[in-house]
Amino acid sequence: MREVNYKKVNAFTSGRSLGNPAACIYLEDGQTLSHDEMLGIAKQHKGFVSEVVYCARSQQSGFDLVYYSSEGEVDFCGHGTIACMYSLIKSTPSLLNASEIIIHTNRKGTLTVYNRILEHDAVFITAPEPAFIKTELSPEIVGLNLGLAADKISKQYPIDLIDAGLATLIVPIVMLADEINVFPDEQSLKEFCLDNKIDIILIFSLETKSHEHIAHTRVFAPKYGYLEDPATGSGNSAFGYYMLKNGIWKGNDISLEQGGADIEFNTVKLTEDNNKILFGGSATDIIIGKYYL
Repeated sequence: MREVNYKKVNAFTSGRSLGNPAACIYLEDGQTLSHDEMLGIAKQHKGFVSEVVYCARSQQSGFDLVYYSSEGEVDFCGHGTIACMYSLIKSTPSLLNASEIIIHTNRKGTLTVYNRILEHDAVFITAPEPAFIKTELSPEIVGLNLGLAADKISKQYPIDLIDAGLATLIVPIVMLADEINVFPDEQSLKEFCLDNKIDIILIFSLETKSHEHIAHTRVFAPKYGYLEDPATGSGNSAFGYYMLKNGIWKGNDISLEQGGADIEFNTVKLTEDNNKILFGGSATDIIIGKYYL
């Protein structure tokens, strides 16, 4: 029987919020896992975490990260990256004073982790380069699949499809009360996403519960085996590019509140540096131990 270092870490925690849990497997030098083993571990976590992150020291520099949901390998996982790197940096004295750490993702290339734990209790990650994808989905079709009347969708801003790690359909909702009370059918929404080559759907309202936040967001991810992501890096990064494109945001330091009416809202931080979006937040270790294969 083999064992690997294991943590369950909640990302984007703030105050009483529970964040978004990720399972983190930290491989030591010489340890490897096959695709089937990584998928098997992720399947065992279905219902407990949305993604499992596998982290190993890179032969180049920094760390290699691979992401799996219970459905298969995932192109990129923002909250898993925050969870994995925040916990690793905070628990490793040699990393705690490093201002930047390079990570190599299996499908989205090389990214930078900016360590701001000592100053702001947060780490920031460069979002992958965005791709702006044309979509002609109407408010009527989108509303039907979300279980939301079309007149609840704002006409002031467009419905857009932007990939900043995951292909994200971004839908503006007029009122916060409507946005936080959307609970679509998971299977129907999954079929809609697969039919339209959508990875996740982000809905937002510029009305917020707290004046400290620029917007309220929610993210649905039925393609990956669960309905809703309670706090999201890649989706909110796509939303950052959406806000820049539509004049909602100027690239300064901001925060977003995320979640439905059934949870304490989580906090995701965004900033812009050299025309790139950085997303960030803090994290909390929940379980630390060994995983046995």
